[in-house]
Amino acid sequence: MNHIIHQLEQALLLSSGMVWDVGWSLVLGFAVSGLIQVLVSQERMRNALGRDGLREVALATLFGAASSSCSYASAAVSRTLFKRGAALVPSLAFLFSSTNLVIELGIVLYLLLGWQFTLAEWAGGVVLVAIMAVLVRLTYPNQLVEAARTHEEPGAGHQHAAMPVGGDTLWAKLRNPELPVRVAQTFVMDVSMLWKDLVLGFLIAGLLGAFVPDHWWAALFLKGASPWVQAPANALLGPLVAAASFVCSIGNVPLAAILWSSGISFGGVLAFLYADLIVLPLLDVYRRYYGWKMAAYIAAVFYATMVLAGLLMDLVFSSFGLVPANHAGIRAQVTHFSLDHTFWLDLAFGALAIGFLVISRKHPMHMHHGNTEADRHHG
Repeated sequence: MNHIIHQLEQALLLSSGMVWDVGWSLVLGFAVSGLIQVLVSQERMRNALGRDGLREVALATLFGAASSSCSYASAAVSRTLFKRGAALVPSLAFLFSSTNLVIELGIVLYLLLGWQFTLAEWAGGVVLVAIMAVLVRLTYPNQLVEAARTHEEPGAGHQHAAMPVGGDTLWAKLRNPELPVRVAQTFVMDVSMLWKDLVLGFLIAGLLGAFVPDHWWAALFLKGASPWVQAPANALLGPLVAAASFVCSIGNVPLAAILWSSGISFGGVLAFLYADLIVLPLLDVYRRYYGWKMAAYIAAVFYATMVLAGLLMDLVFSSFGLVPANHAGIRAQVTHFSLDHTFWLDLAFGALAIGFLVISRKHPMHMHHGNTEADRHHG
């Protein structure tokens, strides 16, 4: 019993350490994301994505990179785009970019895994979109797409959306006195959608770090095997482990750090990170949005895309000698607390988060059906 209590204490220490290391970066990322969301309306996005040409896919990718990193929120926005006329490829491109190209994810990866993983995640986000577009066009199911577009969703109801500020130019929008309020509302909205995933991700990473020996992970991911065997095996297995972990978005980064320190390959970690869009609860969301046949099609295309992207990024980074050395001391690193720059950054950005919360409570964002009045007038 004492041994179990000690391991639970270690798990909580690991989880707390990870929150300590990346807390300030999450606030920064959500603040930047909120600023961008209130400067660009969703109506403008929808009007630009009616075709599946290169321009539309590129625009969807840029819009996604500027949006929330919450997988569930991104799925809801992607559903709205698709059901209001956006083509399938841009709608799915938005999903990949909104969960792989966002600022906060890159910062957290940098802090826990290093700049190479940040670069691979952001470059891989573009690769994911390209591979997905090719796969969809090769397998495009016309009847299935049309059925999904008109699929009647059970329990469809109200949803949140960022309210863009008014203004004819970017400078006018930045000077709008409503800007701080809208950013605060969007910040709190995004955090409220994501905090459970984040907490779950940190707790799962802590528990696995404390209870699962490294040699178990090493055996599962074939550590020590030939790279020609380990790389494809890890790319195939990484998304499956991610799907079964139920942790999506930024919440799976702490677990990725544990896996990396335990011997999973570079491409396997990337495939694991890319797979936040096929966790089991999210697959059920696709089923409700589009029907089970379309959900199965999306899952198959996404899985193949993630495996291929992980393998490709592994090959490219290995060829250029950019794969970082395995960092086996992640546990010691994240459980080190001191009055260093991290403390002051957490303090400063924690105060910013509290400020956003206070502003949001003074100016609550009400639930609505469809677009906001601001979205209709300023889109």
